Amino acid sequence: MRHYDLCIIGGGINGAGVARDAAMRGLSVLLLEQNDLASATSSASTKLVHGGLRYLEFYEFGLVRESLRERERLLGIAPHIIWPLEFVLPHHAAVRPLWMIRAGLFLYDILGGRKTLKSSKYLNLSHHAYGQPLKDMYKKGFSYADCWVQDSRLVVLNAMDAHARGADILTRHKVVALENAADHWCITYEGEAEKNTIQADMVVNAAGPWVEDLLQSNGFYEANKDIPHLKLVKGSHIIVPKQFDGDQAYILQQNDGRIVFAIPYENHFTLIGTTDEPVAPNEQNACISEDEVTYLCAAYNGFFEKQIGPSDVVSTYSGVRALLDDGHDEARAVTRDYLLYHHETYAAPMISVFGGKITTYRKLSQQLVDMLMDLSGRSETCETDKIPLPGGDIESGNMDAFYKKLLRDYSWAPEKMLRRFTLHYGSRAYDILHSASAPDDLGAHFGDDVYEAEVRYLCEHEFAKTAEDILWRRTKLSLHINSKTKTKIEQYLKEYHDG
Repeated sequence: MRHYDLCIIGGGINGAGVARDAAMRGLSVLLLEQNDLASATSSASTKLVHGGLRYLEFYEFGLVRESLRERERLLGIAPHIIWPLEFVLPHHAAVRPLWMIRAGLFLYDILGGRKTLKSSKYLNLSHHAYGQPLKDMYKKGFSYADCWVQDSRLVVLNAMDAHARGADILTRHKVVALENAADHWCITYEGEAEKNTIQADMVVNAAGPWVEDLLQSNGFYEANKDIPHLKLVKGSHIIVPKQFDGDQAYILQQNDGRIVFAIPYENHFTLIGTTDEPVAPNEQNACISEDEVTYLCAAYNGFFEKQIGPSDVVSTYSGVRALLDDGHDEARAVTRDYLLYHHETYAAPMISVFGGKITTYRKLSQQLVDMLMDLSGRSETCETDKIPLPGGDIESGNMDAFYKKLLRDYSWAPEKMLRRFTLHYGSRAYDILHSASAPDDLGAHFGDDVYEAEVRYLCEHEFAKTAEDILWRRTKLSLHINSKTKTKIEQYLKEYHDG
């Protein structure tokens, strides 16, 4: 029976982050994910690395401070998939007074120990370009900086780096039994054509919305009634054709106290979200509702001259966030902080992750692996804040200079494709293009500047298996390619895996 130092259950951002940190510190690691990496919550976010300006209203100063510091660290290790984004906050006098917003942004600037991002500033929207798409009633506002992230790629890159350091990453393998055997754990999992049991000295339950399910189905709550619980909250987004010019995003205050973002997306679209709807424990795979679409359209229409409706929506996505149940009934008030719960009843260490968010995943992983190091008598220290993620080793983080070099080195390639490669793969773009000197060197052309070399790379290095893995989670090509291209990719994948 195969034996590991650590088995991680869950291939979202927390599971992948823990796998990377643990592998970097010399542990033998197995990560088990029942579907694809980032197939649930971690690919359904608003795509932001941010402090969470609205969390200040709930006095979560520690969470905001740590999130803002992590924002800077993540920008440093992954400049190819994380980049600064300016947000415009039109003043809505009926929701929050001007002084409150000014004070909040001042505190936001101070808490984060800003190094690379711009400070907030007041805007006269009546005379500023940012005010042009807005209704005339919004004459005052502010701007501040946070970061954008390709969320599912962040998960994949952590898993890639963990694998490069010796971790085994098994997607589409579901844990069906978790048993304690005194000084170790026995974990049984099923794949498409196999059922296997391994042993691990330590276990991390990072199953996101399924954290409680795993504990319930294996009798943990029966043994200990004090284990925390989750509050599951659905967040939905809509994607519409590009609605305004410029690279700036907007943060829209709603009369119900919530905020909705309107963000430039994939060059030709606008992303609008998110909602906050409580869901039942058995609804981990929730979909957007008509009411949510209506809500998001109305939230947008309250601020912009150009109106949208459900018929303008070209795509949607929903995810269930596994929040730590802190007793708040209102979804927007539930903490976005996390709790690392050590199951002290057992001699063999096991830690369950309750809550968390993308921005703080690296810090969460560091704290969790620190706990495992202490519990197992090891002393290796964390270096995930210093070593770039795959593709992130860009000189001075200067992506414009890198893109220009890529253009010079592959002057025959379509500029649109090279720009996409820059912002998806960073320096790993050279692993795809390699010694190619003409399009024919990239293998079959599926259409829309998608070549065999890229698809093969995603299968061989990024754990992709299906068209959805590639077209939605590794890339967002589904928004840009036609049905013929998609069909050719699907056929290629079938032959690739059958062969």
